[in-house]
Amino acid sequence: MINIRNIAEIEIIRQNALIVSQVLGLVAEEIEEGMTTARLDEIAEEFIKDHGGMPSFKGYNGFPNALCISINEEVVHGIPSPNRYIKDGDIVSVDCGVFKDGFHGDHAYTFMIGNVKSETRQLVKITLECLYLGIEQMQTGRRLGDLGFAIQQHAHKYGYGIPRQLTGHGLGEELHEEPIVANHGKRGSGMKFQNGMVLAVEPMINMGTKEVLQLDDNWTIISADRKPSCHFEHDVAIINNKPVILSTFEYVEAALAKKGLEVLA
Repeated sequence: MINIRNIAEIEIIRQNALIVSQVLGLVAEEIEEGMTTARLDEIAEEFIKDHGGMPSFKGYNGFPNALCISINEEVVHGIPSPNRYIKDGDIVSVDCGVFKDGFHGDHAYTFMIGNVKSETRQLVKITLECLYLGIEQMQTGRRLGDLGFAIQQHAHKYGYGIPRQLTGHGLGEELHEEPIVANHGKRGSGMKFQNGMVLAVEPMINMGTKEVLQLDDNWTIISADRKPSCHFEHDVAIINNKPVILSTFEYVEAALAKKGLEVLA
Protein backbone atom coordinates (compact mmCIF):
# COMPACT_ATOMS: atom_id res chain seq x y z
CA MET A 1 0.00 0.00 0.00
CA ILE A 2 1.25 3.48 -0.91
CA ASN A 3 0.83 5.97 1.93
CA ILE A 4 -0.42 9.42 0.96
CA ARG A 5 0.67 12.06 3.46
CA ASN A 6 -1.11 15.23 4.50
CA ILE A 7 0.72 18.53 4.91
CA ALA A 8 1.12 18.11 8.68
CA GLU A 9 2.75 14.69 8.24
CA ILE A 10 5.01 15.96 5.49
CA GLU A 11 6.11 18.78 7.76
CA ILE A 12 7.18 16.31 10.46
CA ILE A 13 9.14 14.34 7.89
CA ARG A 14 10.72 17.59 6.71
CA GLN A 15 11.81 18.50 10.22
CA ASN A 16 13.38 15.08 10.69
CA ALA A 17 15.04 15.30 7.29
CA LEU A 18 16.51 18.63 8.37
CA ILE A 19 17.94 17.06 11.52
CA VAL A 20 19.63 14.49 9.29
CA SER A 21 20.83 17.30 7.02
CA GLN A 22 22.40 18.99 10.06
CA VAL A 23 24.06 15.70 11.03
CA LEU A 24 25.63 15.49 7.58
CA GLY A 25 26.74 19.11 7.94
CA LEU A 26 28.40 18.21 11.24
CA VAL A 27 30.08 15.25 9.56
CA ALA A 28 31.32 17.63 6.86
CA GLU A 29 32.86 19.83 9.56
CA GLU A 30 34.60 16.93 11.30
CA ILE A 31 35.54 14.43 8.60
CA GLU A 32 39.24 14.33 7.74
CA GLU A 33 42.11 12.04 6.94
CA GLY A 34 43.10 9.91 9.93
CA MET A 35 39.68 9.98 11.63
CA THR A 36 37.96 6.71 12.45
CA THR A 37 34.50 5.98 11.12
CA ALA A 38 33.45 5.07 14.68
CA ARG A 39 34.22 8.63 15.84
CA LEU A 40 31.94 10.08 13.16
CA ASP A 41 29.22 7.69 14.28
CA GLU A 42 29.57 8.82 17.90
CA ILE A 43 29.31 12.49 16.91
CA ALA A 44 26.20 11.81 14.83
CA GLU A 45 24.37 9.78 17.48
CA GLU A 46 25.03 12.39 20.14
CA PHE A 47 23.66 15.16 17.89
CA ILE A 48 20.53 13.17 17.01
CA LYS A 49 19.72 12.42 20.66
CA ASP A 50 20.46 16.02 21.71
CA HIS A 51 17.79 17.09 19.20
CA GLY A 52 15.15 14.76 20.58
CA GLY A 53 15.41 12.05 17.96
CA MET A 54 16.56 8.47 17.76
CA PRO A 55 18.90 7.02 15.10
CA SER A 56 16.67 5.19 12.61
CA PHE A 57 19.38 2.73 11.64
CA LYS A 58 20.60 1.64 15.07
CA GLY A 59 18.94 -1.67 15.87
CA TYR A 60 17.18 -1.82 12.47
CA ASN A 61 17.29 -5.54 11.67
CA GLY A 62 20.25 -5.67 14.05
CA PHE A 63 22.35 -2.90 12.49
CA PRO A 64 24.71 -1.72 15.27
CA ASN A 65 25.24 1.98 14.52
CA ALA A 66 23.61 5.35 13.84
CA LEU A 67 25.41 5.86 10.53
CA CYS A 68 26.15 3.70 7.53
CA ILE A 69 29.64 4.70 6.39
CA SER A 70 30.77 3.18 3.11
CA ILE A 71 34.21 3.87 1.67
CA ASN A 72 35.42 3.55 -1.93
CA GLU A 73 34.21 0.17 -3.31
CA GLU A 74 31.67 -0.13 -0.49
CA VAL A 75 28.31 0.74 -2.03
CA VAL A 76 26.13 0.98 1.09
CA HIS A 77 25.62 -0.32 4.64
CA GLY A 78 29.22 -0.02 5.81
CA ILE A 79 29.55 -0.49 9.58
CA PRO A 80 31.53 2.20 11.47
CA SER A 81 34.59 0.84 13.26
CA PRO A 82 37.27 2.18 15.62
CA ASN A 83 39.76 0.35 13.40
CA ARG A 84 38.65 1.92 10.12
CA TYR A 85 40.61 5.08 9.34
CA ILE A 86 39.69 7.56 6.62
CA LYS A 87 42.53 8.03 4.16
CA ASP A 88 43.63 10.59 1.61
CA GLY A 89 41.94 9.88 -1.72
CA ASP A 90 38.92 8.11 -0.22
CA ILE A 91 35.32 8.78 -1.12
CA VAL A 92 33.10 8.27 1.91
CA SER A 93 29.34 7.77 1.69
CA VAL A 94 27.57 8.72 4.93
CA ASP A 95 23.93 7.64 5.25
CA CYS A 96 21.86 8.70 8.25
CA GLY A 97 18.29 8.32 9.49
CA VAL A 98 16.35 10.01 12.31
CA PHE A 99 13.11 8.93 13.95
CA LYS A 100 11.12 11.55 15.83
CA ASP A 101 7.43 12.30 16.41
CA GLY A 102 6.42 9.08 14.69
CA PHE A 103 8.21 9.59 11.37
CA HIS A 104 11.61 9.06 9.78
CA GLY A 105 14.06 11.22 7.84
CA ASP A 106 16.71 9.53 5.66
CA HIS A 107 19.54 11.28 3.83
CA ALA A 108 23.02 10.56 2.40
CA TYR A 109 26.07 12.38 1.01
CA THR A 110 29.37 11.18 -0.44
CA PHE A 111 32.45 13.11 0.72
CA MET A 112 35.72 13.38 -1.19
CA ILE A 113 38.80 13.28 1.04
CA GLY A 114 41.96 15.00 -0.14
CA ASN A 115 43.49 13.99 -3.44
CA VAL A 116 40.71 11.98 -5.05
CA LYS A 117 41.47 10.61 -8.52
CA SER A 118 39.87 12.55 -11.37
CA GLU A 119 37.87 9.56 -12.61
CA THR A 120 36.47 9.05 -9.11
CA ARG A 121 35.60 12.74 -8.78
CA GLN A 122 33.65 12.39 -12.02
CA LEU A 123 31.72 9.45 -10.56
CA VAL A 124 30.73 11.57 -7.56
CA LYS A 125 29.67 14.48 -9.76
CA ILE A 126 27.60 12.31 -12.09
CA THR A 127 25.90 10.47 -9.22
CA LEU A 128 24.80 13.79 -7.74
CA GLU A 129 23.46 14.80 -11.16
CA CYS A 130 21.58 11.49 -11.33
CA LEU A 131 19.90 12.31 -8.01
CA TYR A 132 18.44 15.57 -9.27
CA LEU A 133 17.53 14.19 -12.69
CA GLY A 134 15.51 11.49 -10.96
CA ILE A 135 13.82 13.96 -8.62
CA GLU A 136 12.77 16.13 -11.57
CA GLN A 137 10.54 13.30 -12.76
CA MET A 138 8.42 13.30 -9.59
CA GLN A 139 5.48 15.16 -11.09
CA THR A 140 1.87 14.05 -11.21
CA GLY A 141 1.17 12.44 -14.56
CA ARG A 142 4.61 10.84 -14.69
CA ARG A 143 5.58 7.39 -13.41
CA LEU A 144 8.19 5.63 -11.30
CA GLY A 145 9.75 4.21 -14.44
CA ASP A 146 10.43 7.75 -15.66
CA LEU A 147 12.46 8.43 -12.51
CA GLY A 148 14.47 5.23 -12.88
CA PHE A 149 15.02 5.82 -16.58
CA ALA A 150 16.37 9.34 -16.00
CA ILE A 151 18.95 8.03 -13.51
CA GLN A 152 19.86 5.01 -15.63
CA GLN A 153 20.24 6.97 -18.87
CA HIS A 154 22.61 9.51 -17.32
CA ALA A 155 24.73 6.91 -15.50
CA HIS A 156 25.00 4.71 -18.57
CA LYS A 157 26.35 7.60 -20.65
CA TYR A 158 29.53 7.24 -18.60
CA GLY A 159 29.63 3.46 -18.62
CA TYR A 160 28.64 3.20 -14.96
CA GLY A 161 26.84 0.27 -13.38
CA ILE A 162 23.62 0.47 -11.37
CA PRO A 163 23.12 -2.27 -8.77
CA ARG A 164 19.61 -3.59 -9.37
CA GLN A 165 19.19 -4.96 -5.84
CA LEU A 166 19.64 -1.55 -4.18
CA THR A 167 16.86 1.01 -4.40
CA GLY A 168 15.19 4.00 -2.86
CA HIS A 169 11.84 3.67 -1.11
CA GLY A 170 8.80 5.28 0.36
CA LEU A 171 9.31 7.01 3.70
CA GLY A 172 7.07 7.71 6.69
CA GLU A 173 6.19 5.90 9.91
CA GLU A 174 8.43 3.12 8.63
CA LEU A 175 11.96 3.67 7.41
CA HIS A 176 11.29 1.63 4.28
CA GLU A 177 7.80 1.77 2.82
CA GLU A 178 6.26 1.11 -0.57
CA PRO A 179 6.95 1.88 -3.33
CA ILE A 180 10.37 0.59 -4.33
CA VAL A 181 12.16 3.46 -6.07
CA ALA A 182 14.50 1.78 -8.55
CA ASN A 183 17.48 3.56 -10.12
CA HIS A 184 16.69 1.99 -13.47
CA GLY A 185 13.47 1.76 -15.41
CA LYS A 186 11.43 2.12 -18.56
CA ARG A 187 9.75 5.36 -19.52
CA GLY A 188 6.01 5.32 -18.93
CA SER A 189 6.10 2.25 -16.70
CA GLY A 190 5.23 1.75 -13.06
CA MET A 191 2.79 3.54 -10.80
CA LYS A 192 1.82 7.15 -11.33
CA PHE A 193 3.12 9.81 -8.97
CA GLN A 194 0.49 11.33 -6.70
CA ASN A 195 0.34 14.38 -4.48
CA GLY A 196 1.24 13.44 -0.91
CA MET A 197 3.75 10.74 -1.80
CA VAL A 198 7.06 10.96 0.09
CA LEU A 199 10.01 9.10 -1.37
CA ALA A 200 13.67 8.62 -0.50
CA VAL A 201 15.43 8.92 -3.86
CA GLU A 202 18.94 7.48 -3.66
CA PRO A 203 21.04 6.62 -6.70
CA MET A 204 23.84 4.19 -5.92
CA ILE A 205 26.20 4.19 -8.89
CA ASN A 206 29.24 1.97 -9.48
CA MET A 207 32.18 3.06 -11.60
CA GLY A 208 32.32 -0.40 -13.15
CA THR A 209 30.06 -3.41 -12.95
CA LYS A 210 26.50 -3.31 -11.68
CA GLU A 211 27.17 -6.52 -9.76
CA VAL A 212 27.63 -6.37 -5.99
CA LEU A 213 28.71 -8.69 -3.17
CA GLN A 214 27.92 -8.77 0.54
CA LEU A 215 30.78 -9.02 3.03
CA ASP A 216 30.93 -11.50 5.88
CA ASP A 217 29.58 -8.88 8.32
CA ASN A 218 26.21 -9.50 6.60
CA TRP A 219 25.77 -5.77 6.01
CA THR A 220 28.43 -4.12 3.87
CA ILE A 221 27.71 -4.24 0.13
CA ILE A 222 30.69 -3.81 -2.22
CA SER A 223 31.07 -3.56 -5.98
CA ALA A 224 32.02 -6.98 -7.36
CA ASP A 225 34.99 -5.55 -9.29
CA ARG A 226 36.14 -3.46 -6.29
CA LYS A 227 35.86 -0.22 -8.26
CA PRO A 228 34.53 2.88 -6.43
CA SER A 229 30.83 3.40 -5.82
CA CYS A 230 28.93 6.57 -4.92
CA HIS A 231 25.65 7.29 -3.12
CA PHE A 232 23.49 10.38 -2.60
CA GLU A 233 19.99 10.58 -1.15
CA HIS A 234 17.22 13.14 -0.67
CA ASP A 235 13.74 12.91 0.87
CA VAL A 236 11.18 14.30 -1.56
CA ALA A 237 7.43 14.98 -1.30
CA ILE A 238 5.03 15.67 -4.14
CA ILE A 239 3.11 18.85 -3.35
CA ASN A 240 0.92 20.76 -5.83
CA ASN A 241 1.90 18.25 -8.51
CA LYS A 242 5.66 18.89 -8.23
CA PRO A 243 8.62 17.54 -6.24
CA VAL A 244 9.60 19.37 -3.07
CA ILE A 245 12.94 18.35 -1.56
CA LEU A 246 12.57 18.03 2.22
CA SER A 247 16.25 17.42 3.04
CA THR A 248 19.08 19.76 2.09
CA PHE A 249 22.80 19.71 1.39
CA GLU A 250 23.15 23.34 2.48
CA TYR A 251 24.75 22.43 5.81
CA VAL A 252 27.27 20.17 4.07
CA GLU A 253 28.06 22.78 1.45
CA ALA A 254 28.55 25.52 4.04
CA ALA A 255 30.94 23.33 6.05
CA LEU A 256 32.93 22.32 2.98
CA ALA A 257 33.19 25.93 1.79
CA LYS A 258 34.40 27.01 5.25
CA LYS A 259 37.16 24.39 5.02
CA GLY A 260 38.10 25.61 1.56
CA LEU A 261 37.00 22.37 -0.10
CA GLU A 262 35.17 21.83 -3.37
CA VAL A 263 31.41 22.26 -3.24
CA LEU A 264 29.62 20.28 -5.93
CA ALA A 265 27.00 22.31 -7.78
